[in-house]
Amino acid sequence: MQYDQIDKKIDELLSMMTLEEKAGMCHGAGLFRTAGVPRLGIPPLVFSDGPMGIRNEFADDNWNTVGGNTDFVTYLPANTALAATFNRTLAESLGEVLGCEARGRGKDVILAPGVNIIRTPLCGRNYEYFSEDPILTAELAASFIKGVQRFDVAACVKHFAANNQETERLAVSAEVDELTLRELYFPAFEASVRAGVLTVMTAYNRLNGTFCSHSRQLITEILREEWGFNGVVVSDWGAVHDTESPAIAGLDIEMNVTSNFNEYFFAKPLINAIKDGKIPERMLDDKVRRILRLMFRLNMFSKDRKRGGFNLPQHQQAVLDAAKESFVLLKNDREVLPLNADGIKTVAVIGSNADKKHSSGGDSAAVKALYEVTPLSGIVMRLASGAKVTYYPGCPDETHYKEEFHIPSNADEKTRADIEEKARAADEDYRKIQMRLEDEAIQAAKTADAVIFIGGNGHEQESEGRDRPDMALPYEQDKLLSRVLDANPNTVVVIISGSPVNMSGWIDKAPTVMQGFFSGMHGGTALAAVLFGDENPSGHLPFTIPLKEEETGASALGEYPGGETVCYSEGLFVGYRYHDAFNIPPLFPFGYGLSYTTFSLANESFRRLPCVGTEYEIHVDITNSGNRPGAQSVQLYVEPEKKDGSPIRTLKGFEKTYLNPDETKTITFKLDERTFSEFRPHEGWVFVPGNYTIHIGTSSRELPIAIALAL
Repeated sequence: MQYDQIDKKIDELLSMMTLEEKAGMCHGAGLFRTAGVPRLGIPPLVFSDGPMGIRNEFADDNWNTVGGNTDFVTYLPANTALAATFNRTLAESLGEVLGCEARGRGKDVILAPGVNIIRTPLCGRNYEYFSEDPILTAELAASFIKGVQRFDVAACVKHFAANNQETERLAVSAEVDELTLRELYFPAFEASVRAGVLTVMTAYNRLNGTFCSHSRQLITEILREEWGFNGVVVSDWGAVHDTESPAIAGLDIEMNVTSNFNEYFFAKPLINAIKDGKIPERMLDDKVRRILRLMFRLNMFSKDRKRGGFNLPQHQQAVLDAAKESFVLLKNDREVLPLNADGIKTVAVIGSNADKKHSSGGDSAAVKALYEVTPLSGIVMRLASGAKVTYYPGCPDETHYKEEFHIPSNADEKTRADIEEKARAADEDYRKIQMRLEDEAIQAAKTADAVIFIGGNGHEQESEGRDRPDMALPYEQDKLLSRVLDANPNTVVVIISGSPVNMSGWIDKAPTVMQGFFSGMHGGTALAAVLFGDENPSGHLPFTIPLKEEETGASALGEYPGGETVCYSEGLFVGYRYHDAFNIPPLFPFGYGLSYTTFSLANESFRRLPCVGTEYEIHVDITNSGNRPGAQSVQLYVEPEKKDGSPIRTLKGFEKTYLNPDETKTITFKLDERTFSEFRPHEGWVFVPGNYTIHIGTSSRELPIAIALAL
């Protein structure tokens, strides 16, 4: 159907709808759906959480699960895992998996991807986001969105905007200057709009005093008028606080977590506000028009709408492919890796994360996975009968219950003494369990041919609704790991987490360290393939790993977590931008990642393209100078002339390439006028002539090539 025909049909439908029917399309009539208009053939709009897979089925009006054995799905890698691949093709492929499975489960809108910037390593939802860098986030999100929407499903980019912590997320006001918003926190949302995203979700928090769902500046002036977004804006569940201001701001759909659907602000209160003349009915018509246009775009009125499918073999293969490229080799000082499967007879796997499944945790990102291969399972399957694999948790975790005792304020002396004695006995029992588990692990580490420690976080630490208290590994893993490394100095350390963890207590002892993520249903399969050399690690850090949380811009220069407000006084100095500008060495820099082979860069060149405006093409040759096939992510950073308040250099491009030993390829980067522009309030993006240095390398701190450029 042509656009003019669609608009005509929308006008016809609107003319036949009652006020109540129009309002019903603009608020939740179930926990994950709006109301349709059956008499006019208008279906409800059905939502589902993402981005790691389609969430299990809930009852329409409560949070009881109702899917039985029919709603198991493919469990995708988290966005930090995807970002570590630095691979747009994989991002698009995983988007296609999510879109296809959403359609297969009968969904219209998938609430993904999350593109908020990782401002602090402590945010509980960092694993759902991509990176601390806006360009990496924007490029991968755009590819992901294109993949999702190939299956007549709308991606919903979230959370607009400045939702960078979970602490007090329902009310806290993020105080952010416009330059910082435009250059750091907005680019991924803008890129998502340019990529054609069909829906946008507003954040819970306030931005500079105004709830995001109520902000006309965000929704109408920036999103719609400036960026040209003509899709649907939906609130986060429970992010609307009155009727008039979000309606006037341009919010289209209000969703919530409660079942009093007729009492939502966009239900009876909206109808009454229109009847009382407080809100013009044409404003409601505009919302319904956008929703109907979305439905036509998704072919919801067509018999030819794509059907999708879920748990398909090709989906599981796509997850495996992405997981293999997500692991980041941080250290391999004595070339302990890759392990020689044929020369190993005994393997001790230590650490509670080795046999932990993560798919069902994280709150709204939880997935009812068809299956999940843990690291331990992956190692056992890879070695099969070739080696004996034994497993030792090494320390108690959340599965080892430690009873808590509380003394009432009015307790008498005897009651108080009894409770204190019970608490002391419980603590002693817990410590006995801890000592036993630790001693078993240490003894195994002393005698095994190979020792693999798999630690990190689970969703008990990283989850929607709460932030981590600090970067420390939970369950006293630092103490255990230090003892394991003393017992066996060749221990391979693997950290599974969605955010940086503090490694300072043991990093100098560890010869080999791998950063892993919540990498989906084949995370264990992929890890085993990397550990034993079937795959060459090619992941790069999507975030900086600082020595400690105090050495981050938000903590050193700004506020976190704040109180009623949190001031982003650090401005643009987030992640590597802070470390570079203030000469604070990170433990491992953004973009960093080793390989089992080596690469070299040479023969850099640039030319100005014959076009209107400023556009350059940068070329550089990369050679695999080692003896294994491998992949490398080449990164381009732009450094302007020094200016107060600006980062030294920022990522402006990246390309991943695969090479056989002794093979050379030429990588091409294209830089446009926006690359050399800055945002100025009241002026917008302004091209800034001057002297620039183009840096090319393999991390934010390993940049062997520098090209001087005068504009």
